[in-house]
Amino acid sequence: MDSNLSIATIRSLCIDMINKANSGHPGMVLDGAPALYTLFTKVMNINPSLSSWQNRDRFVLASGHASSLLYALLHLSGYDLSLDDLKQFRQWQSKTPGHPEITITDGVDASSGPLGQGVPTATGMAIAEKFLAEKYNKEDCSIVDHYTYVLCGDGDMQEGVTYEASSLAGHLSLGKLIVIYDANEVTLDGPLSYSFSENVKKRYEAMNWQVIEVADGNDIQAINRALKRAKKELFKPSIIIMKTVIGYGSCNQGTNKVHGAPLGEEDGKNAKLSYGFDHDPFYVPEEVYDDFKKNVKDRGTRVYKKWLKTVEEYAEKYPEEYKEYKNAIEGNYHLDITELQKEFKPGYTEATRNISHRIIQEVAKQNPTFLSGTADLSSSTKTSIQGEGRFSCEDYTGRNVYFGIREFAMVSIMNGMTLHKGVKISAGGFLVFSDYFKAALRMGSLQECPIILPLSHDSIAVGEDGPTHQPVEQLAMLRSSIDVEVLRPADANEMLASWKIAVETKNMPVALILTRQPVENLTNSTYEDVLHGAYIARKESGDLEGIIIASGSEVGLAIHAQEELEKQGHSVRVVSMPSMNLFDAQSDEYKESVLPNSCRKRLSVEMLSDFGWHKYVGLDGKTMGVDTFGASAPASKVIKEYGFTVENVVKEYNSL
Repeated sequence: MDSNLSIATIRSLCIDMINKANSGHPGMVLDGAPALYTLFTKVMNINPSLSSWQNRDRFVLASGHASSLLYALLHLSGYDLSLDDLKQFRQWQSKTPGHPEITITDGVDASSGPLGQGVPTATGMAIAEKFLAEKYNKEDCSIVDHYTYVLCGDGDMQEGVTYEASSLAGHLSLGKLIVIYDANEVTLDGPLSYSFSENVKKRYEAMNWQVIEVADGNDIQAINRALKRAKKELFKPSIIIMKTVIGYGSCNQGTNKVHGAPLGEEDGKNAKLSYGFDHDPFYVPEEVYDDFKKNVKDRGTRVYKKWLKTVEEYAEKYPEEYKEYKNAIEGNYHLDITELQKEFKPGYTEATRNISHRIIQEVAKQNPTFLSGTADLSSSTKTSIQGEGRFSCEDYTGRNVYFGIREFAMVSIMNGMTLHKGVKISAGGFLVFSDYFKAALRMGSLQECPIILPLSHDSIAVGEDGPTHQPVEQLAMLRSSIDVEVLRPADANEMLASWKIAVETKNMPVALILTRQPVENLTNSTYEDVLHGAYIARKESGDLEGIIIASGSEVGLAIHAQEELEKQGHSVRVVSMPSMNLFDAQSDEYKESVLPNSCRKRLSVEMLSDFGWHKYVGLDGKTMGVDTFGASAPASKVIKEYGFTVENVVKEYNSL
């Protein structure tokens, strides 16, 4: 079989897809085709008939704008992606969207679009593979053994998050992570030299990577040798720097004109002729299908069947470990809070970050593949699993992951760990630094990754560290995010329920918003109360006159204000609202029982931006929040100066 014919077919399909859609990015697609052809047909172990096979090699297209290249390969390899699907490239409700989406297209291992997040996502996959391999493989029986591959471009190399993750991957000696860097030296705005001149080779060598260079991106033999060499290096991740010509075959090759615009009919035909391919649009020779069937599908099926035999042997020899492994792969994570509930009696006073730390120990005890991490803040965010080691090249079974001061990469890596399956990852930081990882959180939501983010230091009550560390608008940002569950528990009871929700959530990220300052166990909340998003924390004494709504530490403040108002003859209800999202999802009847429409006298109390609270207090109500940056002083002083005292809450309520 002539490999050149298969590569020409791939390039031609991509030209046709982009021309038909009159939209797309042919540049990297045309120069990267030989590398991905080699990877798919000669190196990667995948099974197109069972795309979810757990021990398959993973592939992440970091440069997601080159999606047509991936779609062509998936179609030819035998995934559930037809030629008609290719013809619907970038069209409404098609299986071939503008950038790869894991929830839409069979064979896509990770969604990609924003440049930079591909390498971090792949790093997370490599971490998960390493942890599971070390934990479950036996000397006589290995059920976890696969590689993670990435195709990235010059744009990815300019994104800081790529280097955040690359630094950690090198530090952790993730030898099964292999990156192909398509170095065509052209970006959308023009030559790469306009904005980038660093020595990538030296930088990656400094980060403990093996660097392999391929002088000609069309030389599939050199590419194959490079990939084989990369696989042999078990103690360093590898990057293959591949020199290519962007838009290879186009009359505008080597320029930014081919980066993000269709070639058009005439240039497209000329490009095809330069490959020796003179056929109608979307034509695939039978020899090409045969090539992929033999070298991708049939080869992958053989490897898969061999793995199945290994799994059968493993299950027979190590039934308990296999049961545990299978349970983890299926994502069956649970938290029984029955015993913990006995520890938190009425009046129990502790910061919710400390309560969270206690719960994390129980989560880890009940879920053997639960890992916990932090962005260099474990002593402050209280995220460490006691008695467990540090995930490192000395101990890959360690369940404490030290991400370093890399919030953006941390969440991207968590996404990759979750996409791999088999692990549940929680990692924390300060709430104010959620700004750093917002883009990764968005990708986590798009990919339905149930990561857990315990975020402490949740308000101006941070105190002395001042406005740079005191969140104001960040909670509103998280609450406004699509498909992110945000819980701000008021005390130990709500904290328990929130962690149970977080552990058992399967289809979206969960952010837990935690206090630095102590809070008293004032509510008698149940798991079901918190699951409803809001509930009556303290009922009114008589006919309902007004409602104070609060979350987190301010629920206690609202309850103490209620007590003062009761002395003044006011019958006030206190509603705790740990989750706006969960409350909004309840029935109209339930919402009416908590916040009856007939009661228009409403006050919300929260030591952050009041954005979003108007929905619950209405036009006749009032919000108490923070609409400026914080200040540096002891927490008690800051809280008082910003008006979050019993006296001021009573005053604000009475002004309604």
